[in-house]
Amino acid sequence: MENSNLTASRFRGRSEHALDIKGRLNVPSRFRDVLAQYDSEELMVTSWGAHLRIFPVSQWELLENKLLTNGREQPGLTGFIRLVVSGVTPCQPDKQGRVLLPPTLRSEVGIVKDVVLTGMLDYVEIWDKEAWEMENQATRENFGDYTESLAKLGIF
Repeated sequence: MENSNLTASRFRGRSEHALDIKGRLNVPSRFRDVLAQYDSEELMVTSWGAHLRIFPVSQWELLENKLLTNGREQPGLTGFIRLVVSGVTPCQPDKQGRVLLPPTLRSEVGIVKDVVLTGMLDYVEIWDKEAWEMENQATRENFGDYTESLAKLGIF
C-alpha cells in the first residue's frame, strides 16, 4: 500500500498482550502515536487469513480504492473481497487506548486471549500467540527464500 506521507512514522515492533474479558486490546502507545499522524482515531479491523489487521482509515481507503479500480480485473479476488471487506469493522479506541475486537473477527482467526501485535509499517497485524509462534518459526526456517526479493530492493 502506498503512503501519501512518506515522512510519517511507521508501525514497527512487536508486543504481546492479553485481551480482557470483553475482548478489548490495549493498543501500545507507540502504535497510537503513529495513528495520531493519520489524523483519525478511528481504526479499521478485518480478518486477513490467519490473523487480523488494523488499518488507519486512510490506509484502508487506499486498499479499497485499489480493489475497486483494479481488483475486479484480477481473477479469483471476489472471495477475498467478500471475506475482507464484508468483515471490516470500524473501531474507536477508548480513553485508555483499548480497542474492542469484535467476537466474530476473533473467532474467524482463533483469537481467544493471548495475542501478538506486529507492526507492518503501514498497518498492524494481530495474531493468536500460538499461531504467531508457528508463523514466526516457519519464516525463520525459510529466511533464505527472501534473498532474491531483498536483492531486487537493494537491501541484501
